[in-house]
Amino acid sequence: MLLRLLGAGALQNSILCWASDHRRHHRHVDDDERDPYSAGLGLWFSHVGWMLRDYPSGKPDFSNARDLQRDPVVMWQHRHFLALTVFMNVGLPLLLGIWHGDIIGTLLLVGLLRLVINHHVTFFINSLAHYWGSRPYTEANSARDNGLLAFLTYGEGYHNYHHIFQSDYRNGVRWWQWDPTKWMIRLCAWLGLARNLNRTPGFRIQRAILDTQFMRVRRELEHNPGAETLREHLEREYQLFTESVNHWRALQTKRYERKVAEIEDALVSRRMRLLEKWERAALRSRLRELEYSLKMQRARLGLLLQQLQTQTQMSAH
Repeated sequence: MLLRLLGAGALQNSILCWASDHRRHHRHVDDDERDPYSAGLGLWFSHVGWMLRDYPSGKPDFSNARDLQRDPVVMWQHRHFLALTVFMNVGLPLLLGIWHGDIIGTLLLVGLLRLVINHHVTFFINSLAHYWGSRPYTEANSARDNGLLAFLTYGEGYHNYHHIFQSDYRNGVRWWQWDPTKWMIRLCAWLGLARNLNRTPGFRIQRAILDTQFMRVRRELEHNPGAETLREHLEREYQLFTESVNHWRALQTKRYERKVAEIEDALVSRRMRLLEKWERAALRSRLRELEYSLKMQRARLGLLLQQLQTQTQMSAH
């Protein structure tokens, strides 16, 4: 009940509407016809313009939220959203104002100013987070990572990661990245209030970073046709990268098959259980080694890119 009230207090539409729009944004990101707040239509449009006119991309379509329509909690808030919004944004500030003797001040600060700040900071993710920042994980869309926006939005500013690994409960995947939201979700899991948290494997994250780095190095090489040695070095690195990915896939398949076998054979002997436990530990160790090899390859690619850029600058002079 508390979360439903707080959601209505944010005045960003009901759970059903917000989730449906967000799912369409992820599925059709940067598609000017189908992304409700496409950055391709400009900074102003993606910030607030999409709400000020009746655009075709903003037409309500709940066909992607059938699961939420079956949720009585979500639908109760959707049906009573107007009343809940009025209570949270007018009624509650009014009661607080009466309580401490400053009705106008409370309505302006708790009611109006809070909404203005909250809305614009939230809309920064639709607008600035698609224009300003870095793209370490993918350049397939306009979403970017931005530490300042992450600080203002409790972690949502790590938007490039969010778009490529959208099912991950984290946005700031590094331990040092400011993401209070992931810490709160993790705390809820420890308290039994959340479960089945989805966490992207480290190898997949390293693979995405390397994929992006390889693409950037190849792009630099296209503008430097004389760098044959660097090109050969890049191809060797890419071969190693492909072998690591194939090995990881094989290990993941083996892990899955072993898990299925364990389920089917619940009466396995104690000796076999110990053996399988050891094999699982060895498998996890090998997966960590593969992840580390990708980190080292990232470092080598970074040096290769620096050499290439230096060579390009020297050629230009």
